[in-house]
Amino acid sequence: MAGTGSEGFERIGWPTEPLVGPFVPDELAYAGPEHLDPDYVSGYDRKQKYDPTGDVEALVERGLDDRSTLLDMGCGTGTFSLAVAPHCRRVVAVDVSESMLGRLRTEADERGVENIEVVRGGFLTYRHESDPVDFAYTRNVLHQLPDFWKSLALARLASSMATGGLLWLRDLVYAFEPTEVEEVFHGWFDAAVSDPAEGYTADDLAVHVRSEFSTFTWLLEPMLAHAGFGVLDVEIDRRRTYARYACVKL
Repeated sequence: MAGTGSEGFERIGWPTEPLVGPFVPDELAYAGPEHLDPDYVSGYDRKQKYDPTGDVEALVERGLDDRSTLLDMGCGTGTFSLAVAPHCRRVVAVDVSESMLGRLRTEADERGVENIEVVRGGFLTYRHESDPVDFAYTRNVLHQLPDFWKSLALARLASSMATGGLLWLRDLVYAFEPTEVEEVFHGWFDAAVSDPAEGYTADDLAVHVRSEFSTFTWLLEPMLAHAGFGVLDVEIDRRRTYARYACVKL
């Protein structure tokens, strides 16, 4: 079938309007309660230990410049948004947590950064009201949604992007077979830190596996295709529990 995103299904455009109806979940319920807690948020960046430099440089190498608009979906405290803002025309920073967004607004004001538009919303509720964006970035957010809602989230994200736009996706993703679960998870947990203030402990990782929705690469990749993305390249970490995808909006 011509114009398919995955075998047997026609790829169609998705509206940028928020999903509404009694079937739509409360995105705050999927956000993880700690991300809504101001006390937790105050130590979030220390625990994450995320350096956005490499991602910013990679996007600049792939064409990000002072004409570009970038959508940071699930921006958190804005570490990436603040780092990428000097390299593009406009950043739209979206998150469901008002505590996270409050820290971003404060930091942007203190730094004098004026090209970040801060929006409260999520994959399912964000309303894109301007021209399609050239770049979309999302890190450690998609795993908060079950696979059904992931598929809708990716389709809505694609509909906010210009044809030829680049999606830079980082997340906890399982790059192994079901028969390898115990082997991979034991190795992952054994390498975790012991101090929860310094990173994610084995208990934190176990909670993630039990209560959040990371999925296998061999399920995520057809979702990306059906949403209208072509995968350009993928990086998988050595523990096979984390991935970075570069995708083009077709």
